[in-house]
Amino acid sequence: MDETVTPNDELVFSIIGDKELIWRQTMSYLYDNSNDISEVWRFYKDEKSWLFRTLKKKKTIFWIKVLDETFRIAFWFANRLEPIILESNLPQRMEKAYLSSKTFNKSRSIYIDVQDLKDFENIKTLINLKLEN
Repeated sequence: MDETVTPNDELVFSIIGDKELIWRQTMSYLYDNSNDISEVWRFYKDEKSWLFRTLKKKKTIFWIKVLDETFRIAFWFANRLEPIILESNLPQRMEKAYLSSKTFNKSRSIYIDVQDLKDFENIKTLINLKLEN
């Protein structure tokens, strides 16, 4: 929460605890499946928190917010991709969450508060959808 302290792996992992493995797997999966990935930490005054953003060139792949003992990963998809998302193998609860999420700039979000390795399977699906579309 301190605007003057840019997060690093050591700090993040001390906060998210055993979710470090899923964070590392997520980043490895992203880098194993794409080139030209960059990472940016930025402090957002309106949220009063740091957000981690991954990009492929200028396209955002996902955002991460660090929470106590976990992290939230968020993906934004253009409304035109709705049929592709609904045909994916995401759990029905995530599809419903996407359909009911608020539209912003002709996009809607899907997010996961990471709890266990089952979440990593959904994260992989969402990364693939972002990289393919």
